[in-house]
Amino acid sequence: MSTQTTSIIRKLYDNFEEILSVVCVGVMVACLMLQVGARWIGGQGLPWTEELSRFAFLWAVFSAAALVAKHGSHVRITAQYLLMPPKYRLGFRMFTDTIWIIFNIYIAWISWQVVSSGLEFPELSPTLNIVRGYIEMIIPFGFVLMSWRIVEGYVIRFRNGTLIELVQEEFEKGDK
Repeated sequence: MSTQTTSIIRKLYDNFEEILSVVCVGVMVACLMLQVGARWIGGQGLPWTEELSRFAFLWAVFSAAALVAKHGSHVRITAQYLLMPPKYRLGFRMFTDTIWIIFNIYIAWISWQVVSSGLEFPELSPTLNIVRGYIEMIIPFGFVLMSWRIVEGYVIRFRNGTLIELVQEEFEKGDK
């Protein structure tokens, strides 16, 4: 593989959630604009735009959740740890993130069972005639992707020797 191809693949990997979120929100907004325009001009809406915007919203939510996990920006309550030394705060942070990852994997597993059932006995969406299982695949994928990005963040910080900065940043934010 050429270095240019590798560079493109790396950029896609590094920005996957951003790209997917932007595309999904763009599709959703375009559909809603079409819907409003059709109602304003013709007096009735386009049923497919409502359905597609719902699907795009679902995909946008789960891709954005993974994006937030990648950047470590999920809402956390950290005030109870601010009086602890950084190493203890890091230990608690890793413990709570482990619980979060276990929860994500459990939800991904449960939702995959539902999705695979939906693929085995397909239910078509009313307007677009898309198998709903394909649309709902974003749910287990989103939870696995969130877990992956959390673990990846720890691995990158560990390799760079910046793991302790996870909790030092929280301390500085809590100080202000």
